[in-house]
Amino acid sequence: MQPARPLVGQVVTVFRNRLRPEHEAAYADELAVVAALAREMPGFVETKTFTADDGERCTVVTFADTDSHRAWRDHPRHREAQRHGVADYYAEYSIAVGETTYASAFVRD
Repeated sequence: MQPARPLVGQVVTVFRNRLRPEHEAAYADELAVVAALAREMPGFVETKTFTADDGERCTVVTFADTDSHRAWRDHPRHREAQRHGVADYYAEYSIAVGETTYASAFVRD
């Protein structure tokens, strides 16, 4: 499957975190539910998660525009998962959100 091409106006969230080891299983269960919900949201483009050698995780989530991103940010089930993350899952996290002002892509045939 080809990656989604970036487009000007898309909203990209970069979510960096480290999990508390004793809660990894519960986190994985909740993540499965919340990620499936995100994929069903209008304006959802893609999400990918990467894990660094030192255990830090980075999830990049893209929505088509500000309104669709805001709807996801404020979704009650997503808010519930955020509360669980702070209370239980994360040792630390940071979030950066930005609107794409320039976009380019290359795919070798």
